[in-house]
Amino acid sequence: MIQTLFLADFTVIRPEPGMIIWTTIIFGIFWFIMSRFAFKPISNALKERETDIQSSLDEAKKAREEMANLKSENEALLALAQEERSKILKDAKAAKETIINEAKDKAKEEAKKIVTSAKAEIENQKMAAMIDLKNQVGNIALDIAEKVIARELKSQPEHEQYVNQLVKDLN
Repeated sequence: MIQTLFLADFTVIRPEPGMIIWTTIIFGIFWFIMSRFAFKPISNALKERETDIQSSLDEAKKAREEMANLKSENEALLALAQEERSKILKDAKAAKETIINEAKDKAKEEAKKIVTSAKAEIENQKMAAMIDLKNQVGNIALDIAEKVIARELKSQPEHEQYVNQLVKDLN
């Protein structure tokens, strides 16, 4: 009877007050045990996880900032390197031009010296040739004169007379 009474009067919409009290007490004990043994470790684990996530986010943000700084530094270094490269190329071109101009000037000076030396050598050779030619012409003239005089002055007295006349003319 109690069982039928218990089953017959129980409905889902209208629970009994004893059942509500016992359910509340059991739920309170369960809540107390869970808060003691489960909620604190779960709460601590969640706080620890939240701290780890926040520190990971902070590290990621810091790494992003460092990467941005490194990128800007790399761009600055790259710009500086390009500027240095262009300066070195400009200096190299200027040095090349200077060396080429100096080489041209030296070549011109050497050419002038060679031409001047060649002209002087030619002039010396010309003078030597003229002197040699004059000497040869003089020798030929003397030979011819000697032969002509020898033919004309066949006798010794004529010859002496002619020499004396030449000496007088020289004096």
